[in-house]
Parts: sequence; C-alpha cells; structure tokens
Amino acid sequence: MLESTFGMIKPDATQRNLIGKVLARYESEGLTITHLVRKHLTLKEAEGFYEEHRGRGFFPELVAFMSSAPVVMMVMRGENAVSRVRELMGATDPLEAKEGTIRKEIGLNKGENSVHGSDSPASAAREIKYFFPEYK
Repeated sequence: MLESTFGMIKPDATQRNLIGKVLARYESEGLTITHLVRKHLTLKEAEGFYEEHRGRGFFPELVAFMSSAPVVMMVMRGENAVSRVRELMGATDPLEAKEGTIRKEIGLNKGENSVHGSDSPASAAREIKYFFPEYK
C-alpha cells in the first residue's frame, strides 16, 4: 500500500554531519522524500510534538535534547512507508537494534538514537500535519 510517513533526523546526527547518510539510506530503499526542512526546534515546538509523553519522567530531558540543535524533518512516501521506515531505523536502543539498521550504525544510545519515524499511520498523519500543515 502506498503511504506517507514522517521522519526526523535528531540533533545527535545533525551535529555529526550525518544528514546526507540518513537521507541516502531512505532513498536507496525506494522511499521518496516529498517534503524536507532543517529547523532548530523551540522548546515549545518540541513539547507540542512529544505531547503524548508529557508527565513521564523522561519528558523534560527529551524536549531539551530535541531543542538543543537543528533537526531535519521529512515526509517520505512509498509502499508500506510506515513499517519500512520503522524497520530501517531499528530498535529504539542502538544496542538492541539489528545489524544494518540506521540506529545500530549511527545511534549513540537510547536517548540519542539519531532518527525518529512514525509508529503508525495515525501517528504519521498527526506528525506530518504538525510540521507540514500544507501537506495533503
């Protein structure tokens, strides 16, 4: 099924100049990047994006990290894009991620795991709309 998903290259990867490597990986797997922006998130934007985690112990650290340096946000389109991007990223903790996944290759730790991808079509729609309100 042809679908769109949201992806983000996190501050730990942008600071290490890994943007091109991550984008090339997604494109080499047949995903088309239809929208792309590099932005330094404000604390308020990071809080809004991660609103579902508000109240959890890691929330303050998460939003501080995500607003610490620029991120690259994108919309990717392709067959089963949500599940394919999740598979390409690997497990949240790079130590548990499968060989060959993005997080295994470039993630630093569970918090600084270099990439984000929507976990469901509903999350993809919400996350895309949050940063790309013009997207149809």
